[in-house]
Amino acid sequence: MKIALMDSGIGLLAAAAAVRRLRPDAALVLSSDPDGMPWGPRTTDDLTTRALAVARAAAAHRPDALIVACNTASVHTLPALRAELEPAIPVIGTVPAIKPAAAGGGPVAIWATPLTTGSPYQRGLIQDFAGAVDVTEVPCPGLADAVQYADEEAIDRAIAAAAALTPKDVRAVVLGCTHYELVAERIRAAVQPAGSPEVVLHGSADAVAAQALRRIGALPAPDAPTATDLTVLLSGRDALLPEAALTYAEGRLLRAAAPTR
Repeated sequence: MKIALMDSGIGLLAAAAAVRRLRPDAALVLSSDPDGMPWGPRTTDDLTTRALAVARAAAAHRPDALIVACNTASVHTLPALRAELEPAIPVIGTVPAIKPAAAGGGPVAIWATPLTTGSPYQRGLIQDFAGAVDVTEVPCPGLADAVQYADEEAIDRAIAAAAALTPKDVRAVVLGCTHYELVAERIRAAVQPAGSPEVVLHGSADAVAAQALRRIGALPAPDAPTATDLTVLLSGRDALLPEAALTYAEGRLLRAAAPTR
């Protein structure tokens, strides 16, 4: 079994680690675009061109499925990616986990990039799935870039700024960018009110990993032997995991299984 993941940067690590936990025996292909990131500010046509290039680089390795581990690319490029790759390669997009967050009651905060915050796409998800739950959209300028480069001071500043915009009585936070899942516990600490029940964080990594297995008819097998086949593509070039990726537990998990790649 081989699962490919794509993103502009290292936000794909969270979903890749989730796949690794569900199916340690799966070979992984991680295809990102450091030459073209960030994808968020790009026009839809430009983004689609870059996303197709990243997807094609991954598809050349003949994976059984491709996870689009990027909210922005999922919103704007899924039709183009599916038109080119399916049915040969199932393509699985990433959707902010607004529905499960709202199911637990409110208040709910959605942390997302500034362009996604307030977008018709996100507003539509809130309308469809949040119902009467109190939802606050929180823009997080600079957080994805800070995570990408493991800039600790910038991460702290961006989280603190977003936390200041988050209601003090929040019960759940939706992590609306895959990069944010790599610093989830730091986000939780920043929004956790003293003496209150633990704030629940809702990411997408586990859900998209499970959906990828369903699409190819595979069952979870967390006790399977660990594969050592990890392919890293940076704007189409064979590479090692970026040093910044090893700052995060998810990156270290993947690196441990493939020490020579």
